[in-house]
Amino acid sequence: MKAVPRTRSLPALLLAALALALTTLFAPAASADTSVSTIAQALRKSPVYVDPAARDQLSAADADTLATRIKDADKPLFIAVLPAGYPTGNLFADLRSATGVTGLYGIRLGDRFDARADSSVMSATARQNLVGSVQGEDAKAQLTDFTDRALANMGGHAPRSWGGSAAGGGSTTALITTAAVLVAAGGGAYALVRRNRRRREDEQRAALDRLRVVVDEDITAFGEELDRLDFHPSEAGADDTMRADYERALDAYETAKQRMAAARRPEDVRSVTEAVEDGRFSLAQLAARREGRPLPERRPPCFFDPRHGPSVTDATWTPPGGAPREVPVCAADATRLADGRDPVIREVDTDYGRRPYWDAGPAYGPWAGGYFGGGLLPGLLVGTLLGSVMATPSYAADYGTGYGDFGGGDFGAGGYEGGDVSGTDFDPGDFGGGFGDGGGFDGGGGGGDFGGDF
Repeated sequence: MKAVPRTRSLPALLLAALALALTTLFAPAASADTSVSTIAQALRKSPVYVDPAARDQLSAADADTLATRIKDADKPLFIAVLPAGYPTGNLFADLRSATGVTGLYGIRLGDRFDARADSSVMSATARQNLVGSVQGEDAKAQLTDFTDRALANMGGHAPRSWGGSAAGGGSTTALITTAAVLVAAGGGAYALVRRNRRRREDEQRAALDRLRVVVDEDITAFGEELDRLDFHPSEAGADDTMRADYERALDAYETAKQRMAAARRPEDVRSVTEAVEDGRFSLAQLAARREGRPLPERRPPCFFDPRHGPSVTDATWTPPGGAPREVPVCAADATRLADGRDPVIREVDTDYGRRPYWDAGPAYGPWAGGYFGGGLLPGLLVGTLLGSVMATPSYAADYGTGYGDFGGGDFGAGGYEGGDVSGTDFDPGDFGGGFGDGGGFDGGGGGGDFGGDF
């Protein structure tokens, strides 16, 4: 009799099918649910996307908190949290193309992190420095720090498609948007404009309060210079030109105090520091006349701290991670640089401690503009956080214009402001290189010395 082949029992077949189903269900590999198109679609609705396979990296509550913070700041910042095995080839360029929105894109991929940005939102140097500053942190701390620092230094506005303030609220956003359209004639549009205006006023007021501390220090220092000079119009040897110098200095001192008291927006501060600088130059002229020295040349103040007084020469200086540039310096700082020592730099308070004023945020643009106006300021600030922010098209709307030409060359901002829908019309160089190349690592868009490859 011919042998009959043995077949597997029904229970064994069922177990095998169940194991295959479980393996497929929990496989970490990317699927249609984690395609770039899916991520882009989610980011058009909310600024934070967490892949289902990466939920252990960032909880839903933490993602909602980040999303709310970004929306409240009205900035085009996009955050994606993806599993470690997600494909990285052309990830940023593909995501930017699929999303179609000008902005800053940060991606946490396993325990790695990198970011790319349109140049109209943040310069390559600022973005590299920002990425490098958060390397090595755990997911929540890293994304929180990156978000806070990015929002303080980036340009642009949030895309209109975000709508509400909770991550993943697509259906709710649609209902709110529909309702807003229906009641717009009844005042909905007016309320929205009023809310945005109030938020902008609150932001400007906070920036002005921070500036007021620095400007008051400048005015106080100028007043102390007046006292130290100890000039009396009736003293022996005083002539009309000396008295005129002294009167101009006194007038500048009073003008600076009055303008600061009347300031209502950050951009108003520029006229204050202009007055202080005019007064300091008058004092320099008076001192030269009293001592019988040649009258000083009208030069900008010392770049490192305008309280040092008018500069006496230009010196080559290279900021950390930046390119060399010629800056106006006082005699003391010129000597320090010539001896290989660090200059005495003006530091101000920030949310992250004391920082040089050029790395302290956009509010210091009007302050610096009063001291270094015209075409001088862009060359001095190139590669710094302040210079990068002032290069964005949105800066003038918040802090005023007239600080020199930030429009071309290294400060070119591109055609679209952050938050605008440009589709695939963007500079591929802003998003080039593989994942990990943009934070000062090897590859396209690198630079700096943050170390470590991905």
